[in-house]
Amino acid sequence: MNPSTPITRTNPRPVPAPGAEPGAEPASGGSPAAGRRALSVLLAVAASAALAAPVATAAPAGKSAPKPPGGASTPIVWGPCKGDPPMPDPGPQAECGTVQVPVDWSKPNGPRTGIAVARQKATDPAKRIGVLMVNPGGPGNSGVESAMYADNPIDGYSTRLRQRFDIVGFDPRGIGRSGSAVCDDAAFAKIPSRPRSAAEWEKVRTLNAQAIQSCRQGTGPLAAEMDSNSVVRDMDAIRAALGERKISYLGHSYGTFLGERYSRLFPKNLRTMVLDSAMDPAPSGAEQYLTDTAVTASKSLEKLSSSCAADPSCTAPGLPKGKKLTAVIDELFARADAGTLRKPGPNGPTRAKVTPDELTGLLNGLAGGGYPDQATEQLGALYSGKGEVRFHGDGPVNAAIPLVLCRDSDYRIRDWAEYRAIRERVAAAAPYVRYNDQALSFTLSCQGSPLPVEPRPAQAAGTLPPVLVVNAVYDLPTPLAGARRMAAAIPTATLHEVDTVGHVLYLMPAVKPVIDNHLIHRTR
Repeated sequence: MNPSTPITRTNPRPVPAPGAEPGAEPASGGSPAAGRRALSVLLAVAASAALAAPVATAAPAGKSAPKPPGGASTPIVWGPCKGDPPMPDPGPQAECGTVQVPVDWSKPNGPRTGIAVARQKATDPAKRIGVLMVNPGGPGNSGVESAMYADNPIDGYSTRLRQRFDIVGFDPRGIGRSGSAVCDDAAFAKIPSRPRSAAEWEKVRTLNAQAIQSCRQGTGPLAAEMDSNSVVRDMDAIRAALGERKISYLGHSYGTFLGERYSRLFPKNLRTMVLDSAMDPAPSGAEQYLTDTAVTASKSLEKLSSSCAADPSCTAPGLPKGKKLTAVIDELFARADAGTLRKPGPNGPTRAKVTPDELTGLLNGLAGGGYPDQATEQLGALYSGKGEVRFHGDGPVNAAIPLVLCRDSDYRIRDWAEYRAIRERVAAAAPYVRYNDQALSFTLSCQGSPLPVEPRPAQAAGTLPPVLVVNAVYDLPTPLAGARRMAAAIPTATLHEVDTVGHVLYLMPAVKPVIDNHLIHRTR
């Protein structure tokens, strides 16, 4: 990290978190943003449905703008918005429309595709600053919904922001209302989640290629043009269609990656920017990504163990008295490796074995939650064999990952031998989880992809505005190490570290005013 990057720190009070959803990424823990539909996690659980939706059902409520010449944008024709069931229709203050952009930005006069856009205008026009473009992450989440429901009193944007800015969101190309990519879900479901041999490794590569090809067949040329460089050019087309010389930007999770790319391609068009739960802008490869995410999860469990050691009330039936949680985890892994760890039941251990991978999934969920009472209850039940444990299932990877994430960063691994060596090194660095289950799933989905990795664009000429990067110290999807590299990569960035477990921090009471103040006042 560049030592010149300014750092501020917050030590928030604990905030209750929703329970982790089986099969999903670890819950957001210290951030109540875990329950927010718009500000969602790096892996969009709902995105597979969005990607599989027929294109005909994905049209926005507003009329499409006339086809502009070349790559230029014409003004957006706004109309009423409709919510996707079970979500209700937004209020009349929400407007929806479409911006037409080239499918392939290297061919500006070629075929075009529609980008769905929504906005809520500033509620205090006399104090309006301009447009705040938002992206909730994913890849695969709906920015249209972020804007449509921006005034939700529970999980929307603050009154201060809505007074001063037009909140504008969009569905990235190939996502949701923006011409949803159509893939064969059955092809993705066949891919082994955790290869255990050289033969299974090759099967992963072959089936990944077949699944991605199904997207190209079902979607057409757009499936090969969903990389973030293309999305960022769409963002600037939206800016032009809005008639704005500059925009402010607030990106969450994967949206931070888009923000950094926008700052490289269009620095003159940025007023200011906040990157909440920041991705590494240029990871050096699969091993660094897997190590950063796994070490964060392992350290989160160490933090839980230390908290329990200092708190006599931090105990649960089934846990041996005086034994640290980390020592309990060591013993559970030893039993799982030996095939003697059993799933608990109401009256004692069942016959069903707990595999090391199942144990890793459970531990990642507990690490992402960050709550000692949940951890002790679950680990006590597993240790003693009596009680109930909520294991995470391995579902098929969201198709947005190979179509977007694997285009943006090179996570390819040479062969089975290199994969095993990386796994061993990551496990040694992160002994209390062995690996981050979400990161490993994402990495495996990139193997065998026929789509090329798009290079990070060169920094365009222009002075960057002040940028704020916000990250939890214990963020499993976007680790602090990557956020520090993000802040170091932007010369005008300040890093605000929050000493908590969590991911996507905007709704945290200690963080929201920090983000709001920067966006309104552009403070360094």
